[in-house]
Amino acid sequence: MIEEYLTLINRIRQELDTLHQVVNRAERAINAALQRPEDQDLYVDSAVLSLHDFYAGLERIFQKIGTMVDGRIPTGADWHYKLLQQMQADVENLRPPVLSPEAVNLLDEFLRFRHVVRNICNRSLPSGKKYEICHSERTFFVNEESPTPR
Repeated sequence: MIEEYLTLINRIRQELDTLHQVVNRAERAINAALQRPEDQDLYVDSAVLSLHDFYAGLERIFQKIGTMVDGRIPTGADWHYKLLQQMQADVENLRPPVLSPEAVNLLDEFLRFRHVVRNICNRSLPSGKKYEICHSERTFFVNEESPTPR
């Protein structure tokens, strides 16, 4: 059992390393967009795809925790949101909450943004909303890096 948890810890660390790279890539794209207005749409689209990758990476972590620690992950049409709620829960005798209510609210916005990116043409999103969510990505990642993220 301990071996499984050590493996989980290692996988989470690897995913977090990848997420650092994704956040940096999104920031570079936004900075480039601000410096090169003539190519802004290209850089903002790159940042948007990085945001998608950011949420997907977090979700992979939550799925691993749900599977290996909680012994279950939600199903159904709204399983993505239920997974966030599951990560907010204190699972008695297993683990403390992984996410705070504030983090769940912020990640719910990322979840909805990811849905738009996947299902609606990227060009329909206003640039201001893209920038706002890009800033939230860094805020979330920096605030959640404590040894016991909440």
